[in-house]
Amino acid sequence: MSLISRLLGSRAAAVPPGRAAAASPPGSPAPAGRPAASTDVGLVAFFTADHRDIDAVWAEVESAPDLAGAVDAARRFDAALRRHLDWEEQVLFPAFEDATGHHGFGPTEVMRGEHAHMRAILDEMARCAAEEERTALEEQGDTLMMLIQQHNAKEEGMLYPMANQVLGDPGWQAMAARFR
Repeated sequence: MSLISRLLGSRAAAVPPGRAAAASPPGSPAPAGRPAASTDVGLVAFFTADHRDIDAVWAEVESAPDLAGAVDAARRFDAALRRHLDWEEQVLFPAFEDATGHHGFGPTEVMRGEHAHMRAILDEMARCAAEEERTALEEQGDTLMMLIQQHNAKEEGMLYPMANQVLGDPGWQAMAARFR
């Protein structure tokens, strides 16, 4: 069991695998992929549940009995994480920025910078998977999961509650309609 699996513990194992598809271009109703969580739970719970679903897919990579299973799970992890990042950047962040007037600075800019770093690691993981380098794939994934855990703590502890406060239920309902 890797360090990440020990840190995530039963939290990742208790959530069913995430589902995802390729991201939609800007301007579409919402980035592709159906959320595992219902949009009825509210902004904070919705995005937090998606974090847990992504954690669970990573646990599948680590527990895969063979290379083919690990590569398949890694591809689903990549799609789920990229979809989540797109949801935030194309739906949540613009709504938050419009409501607060924080365009080009503030917490969403910090999150975008971290998202870029995550995508770079995902690209390296895809290379490792294509070259059938399971050890390197898992090492890159462990690095990414450490970054994700720190990132998620900021979003779940600060950004999502702030967005929930400034957008309120009407703002969330308008956003949630794009995920249905």
